[in-house]
Amino acid sequence: MSTPGEFYNSLPPVSKAYGTLCLLTTTAVQLGLLDISYIALYYPWVFSRFQVWRLFTNFFFLGKFSINFGIRLLMIARYGVQLERGPFDKRTADFLWMMIFGALTLLALSAIPLLQSLFLGISLVFMLLYVWSREFPTAQINIYGLVTLKAFYLPWAMLALDVIFGSPIMPDLMGIIAGHLYYFLTVLHPLAGGRNILKTPNWVHRIVARWRVGAQINSPVQPGSSTTGGAFRGRSYRLNR
Repeated sequence: MSTPGEFYNSLPPVSKAYGTLCLLTTTAVQLGLLDISYIALYYPWVFSRFQVWRLFTNFFFLGKFSINFGIRLLMIARYGVQLERGPFDKRTADFLWMMIFGALTLLALSAIPLLQSLFLGISLVFMLLYVWSREFPTAQINIYGLVTLKAFYLPWAMLALDVIFGSPIMPDLMGIIAGHLYYFLTVLHPLAGGRNILKTPNWVHRIVARWRVGAQINSPVQPGSSTTGGAFRGRSYRLNR
């Protein structure tokens, strides 16, 4: 049985880095070490005062310490890790690009007055959950020991639970929109005969190579290899090679 340190070190790099930043940032806010207003996404100050860090830091706050905070952190540890080890195995740059694209999409959505949000961390986690549900659609998920359903329906079930327990619905919906847009552009549209217009840029590959995180082997899937339990097994290798 591995120790907590060994388990942490075994986590894939992008999910580990994002989960760690979320934990540290949220903890710092809760302990009063970091002023929450200093990291919130407030566009007037981004442009008028050039506080560009707000475009990044808002993604690292998952709300006050609560059951919901623990659930969001576990979602990163489970669904983000399964994605990075499964469909995105040996493709760290592609996984990082998915996260970057999701963040950019959420920033654009948040610029719409009706969808404005000061913190987009929960939305980004929900984007991960949505992509995972499309990659592993037939996996059986048990929710709180009360109901079992296929993973394909998990994002909607989690959204319904948030509504029942009084959490805002908009962050979940924005994450689902961002996740579906990514999945449509990288999977559904190319499978229907369209071009893949969302290939991972070279600069993302260079960043990953420079920091030597993950394995960067974008080769086609070999016969008999296991990558994902989704309906489009091996699709990302085919589209992004």
